[in-house]
Amino acid sequence: MRIGPYSITPPVMLAPMAGVTDKPFRQLCKRLGAGLAVSEMTTADPRLWTTRKSLKRMDHVGEPDPVSVQIAGYDPAMLAEAARYNVDHGAQIVDINMGCPAKKVCNVWSGSALLQDEALVARILAAVVAAVEVPVTLKIRTGWNRNNRNGIRIARIAEDAGIAALAVHGRTRADLYVGEAEYDTIAAIKAASRIPVFANGNIDSPEKARFVLDYTKCDAVMIGRAAQGRPWIFREIVHYLATGEKISAPEPREVRDILLDHLDDLYVFYGEPQGVRIARKHLGWYAKDRPENAAFRAIVNRAESAAEQLRLTREYFDALAEAASPSFAVAA
Repeated sequence: MRIGPYSITPPVMLAPMAGVTDKPFRQLCKRLGAGLAVSEMTTADPRLWTTRKSLKRMDHVGEPDPVSVQIAGYDPAMLAEAARYNVDHGAQIVDINMGCPAKKVCNVWSGSALLQDEALVARILAAVVAAVEVPVTLKIRTGWNRNNRNGIRIARIAEDAGIAALAVHGRTRADLYVGEAEYDTIAAIKAASRIPVFANGNIDSPEKARFVLDYTKCDAVMIGRAAQGRPWIFREIVHYLATGEKISAPEPREVRDILLDHLDDLYVFYGEPQGVRIARKHLGWYAKDRPENAAFRAIVNRAESAAEQLRLTREYFDALAEAASPSFAVAA
């Protein structure tokens, strides 16, 4: 499966997620099998491009090819300039966000709010495609709400504008992340499209990935929340798609090593104080559904230094590896 000149192998992708798919997490997921990892969305507003947050989101130095960067906004000219700016700073694929359901995004007529105005969608897509020589992709939802599912029309607009590939989250904006994904709608969009289509939503296991690919006939699957705290899901899916067999979940020692490397990458990328803070949410995801996870989080979230955070994490997973129940005396 290709996006412009790039072969996306395997056809299993990390979805863009604000506050999650930063450079350390993208690189980790690629090492563990993701064929493509899309950046968290970057703003199209040039006034914000020099903020610390934007500079970190636009940092792609040393990142494996192809580098896919998502941009968000509502003004065609501004989005076109944002695309050019990101290409100048390392983007090899530009992805346009018309799928985010967050109120703060939709309230400024960005993300999935754009699905309400098909004429504006057409202007945005045409402007961005014309602005850059790299492939431009689009991420959408099935529509604004259940009475206004216009994903097929948006897909046709995208094709006409020269969009190289389309990712579809199988819910409307009104559904947020509640309920099951609409695989029938995704299948209909794929059937009506001549460009590659990626299925996204509720894909949380190798078996589910196989089912979704078979049912929708899509070209790839895109994994979002299921990768939080479980980045090895990519190699699990890739192996299952190739062989029809499941591989064992990683043992606690391997999880420990994956997590410690992830923490080190966060400290290097953000600096220690911010890296320690950002690591806390990842620690919570890695520890979910594990013994004593609440006690672990209560303690490790108090760590103020990288050394302390690493020590507590190592002790917790070492205890799991020894088949002992880790015990943390939570201070009053």
